[in-house]
Amino acid sequence: MISHPSRHCTVELQALPSRIGQVRRILSAQLRYWHLDPLIDRAALGVTELLTNVHRHAQPDKTCTVEIELLLDRLTVSVHDHDPRLPEVRDVETSATSGRGLAMVAAVSESWGVRPDGESGKVVWFTLPATSPATAPPARPLRRTTEKPAHRFVDVDHGVDAHRSAHAPARSAVAG
Repeated sequence: MISHPSRHCTVELQALPSRIGQVRRILSAQLRYWHLDPLIDRAALGVTELLTNVHRHAQPDKTCTVEIELLLDRLTVSVHDHDPRLPEVRDVETSATSGRGLAMVAAVSESWGVRPDGESGKVVWFTLPATSPATAPPARPLRRTTEKPAHRFVDVDHGVDAHRSAHAPARSAVAG
């Protein structure tokens, strides 16, 4: 019997640099509470990139809602904002200092996408598998469920290399 088939957490905020750091801390605490510590770095990086996009690009305001949902063996993190323009993954120059956020989300997540949200707004989301590597099923082809095609630039091997640590710290240009 499944005792907690679905768990949900919602945070409403202005996507300002200080608030982005606060949301990362809330997300980390929630994942620890759900005993999903191995997902913290990837989830924090993904939500930071999505909130940074809201901070930099969303109009008419920076108000948004972050939703974290654990449904059986899948963690979904989504950011809802009021800007109807859908983000696109761009090719960027190697010397560019920005423009890689969605590519990073694609690299660390199992799947990601974007969908319109009513008349004015959108939802950008990503998923992470919430099973331990020892009990996870074998890798299967990537499946996306988005209205707008999402690109995957890098396949990430989440196995532990003997010469590297299992988790790299999440880094961001946003303070917090």
